[in-house]
Amino acid sequence: MIERNPGHGHPLRPEFRLTPFGTEAAAIASKIITTARSEDEIRLLRKSWTVPVLALTGTPHRFSAIKSGLTIITDRALSSSLHQLEAQNWIRRDIHTAERMPFPTYQAVNTGMAINRAVGLTH
Repeated sequence: MIERNPGHGHPLRPEFRLTPFGTEAAAIASKIITTARSEDEIRLLRKSWTVPVLALTGTPHRFSAIKSGLTIITDRALSSSLHQLEAQNWIRRDIHTAERMPFPTYQAVNTGMAINRAVGLTH
């Protein structure tokens, strides 16, 4: 994401610049951070799994689908993240009762959907 700035700076104090990939990541990060309107929201954004969970929930997903999209997340970490996002009203939990066994789905809403769009993943 960063590289040495070629031809500039003192050898003992090198200067660095963003690569094209770093510039793109910085633009996404800027869009995400501008969605936060309070210290509580900024604190939630800084948690490890907030943005990855929101990035995957632009459409309704079951717990297992979110977990498979974030292969290294534990059940406990995902459950905790979903609870925190639901409490902040960034994710909505719906129970589907049309099937034989009812099941919940999760979808980003409000600020959570703005973060989802800022990340810009396509499935």
